[in-house]
Amino acid sequence: MFTPARLVLARKRRRMTLAALSRESGISVRSLTSYENGHKTPSPETLAALSKALMVPESFFQAPAIPVMEPDAVSFRAPSKMSALERDSALGSGAVAASLNTWIESKFRLPRPNVPTYPHLRPEEAAERVRALWGLGESPVPNLVHLLEANGVRVFSLPSDCLEADAFSTTRPGTPYVFLNTRKSGERGRFDAAHELGHLVMHSEHRIPHGVEAEQEAQQFASAFLMPRSGIIAQKLIGATVDRVLSAKRKWGVAAMALTYRLYDLDLITEWSYRTTAKQLSQMGFRRSEPGSHLVRESSQLLAKVFEALRSQGVTPADVAKAIDVYPEELNEYVFGLVPVGIDGGGERTPAARPSLRLVGRT
Repeated sequence: MFTPARLVLARKRRRMTLAALSRESGISVRSLTSYENGHKTPSPETLAALSKALMVPESFFQAPAIPVMEPDAVSFRAPSKMSALERDSALGSGAVAASLNTWIESKFRLPRPNVPTYPHLRPEEAAERVRALWGLGESPVPNLVHLLEANGVRVFSLPSDCLEADAFSTTRPGTPYVFLNTRKSGERGRFDAAHELGHLVMHSEHRIPHGVEAEQEAQQFASAFLMPRSGIIAQKLIGATVDRVLSAKRKWGVAAMALTYRLYDLDLITEWSYRTTAKQLSQMGFRRSEPGSHLVRESSQLLAKVFEALRSQGVTPADVAKAIDVYPEELNEYVFGLVPVGIDGGGERTPAARPSLRLVGRT
């Protein structure tokens, strides 16, 4: 058995053209084209060469086809800055992660999707409605990854060779996905997660989730979701100085620059104050990072519990990788950027009000 679509997926996942794969594998472009079109079936020797060149087990090519992720259904932060190879690699990684999610769902009962769609609302109002639906009030969001998972969003980490995508999200079929860059600071990771939630809320259904307007709306949604108007106003940040911004940002778990812009957007500081404060923060290093931050990068509660439960049943990560026809190193790329070392699910201090996730093994 040979699945042509799997060869296409693996090639794109490794960001290879047919010519590049030909050079790496020693197989002619003409033969590769025939294999991908389903006109020819590779011999065992050829399959072994493809496996080595594309760094996937031979069984990867023999499993059923994985539904592809279409570019128009995916929110990429800056698609114009990505090459076609980079985009297709990210889409391929998403498809593989979705196959992992399908396997997990065959073993466990996961939270049902509870992400509303408000394609016709302004970002501020959409954020307020989602906060109300999820019972957040005007308080800071405790752990955004946990919150997304509790509401049925499947959260995975971006592979290290797909970080040009920054972060992206999609829905398929009916299940929302968010892929995060786990190399960022805790504050910027939270904003990315809220940004992708904005896409899921406002750009599902009939709206294409990318483009300048969509990106601006997702940014505005993330800002309003993480820093609700009433909560920020109640903190009495009118005319806030740099020291006040740095103090308040720790409460809300956001970047100093993001909070400064939010204050300006809410007319709590003047344009002159905004520019002055932003310049000072930039000189202090806050343009690119969050100096002195102690905010822990958020991890996945759901995936930690899944692998804890599997381990108690004698199922190792290597077994899971084999079940979805990838090598353990590939599995690590999607999972362990979001799971504490050792997959013990412990060691990270989280608020008592964190979302409660229950996994029930299927019989």
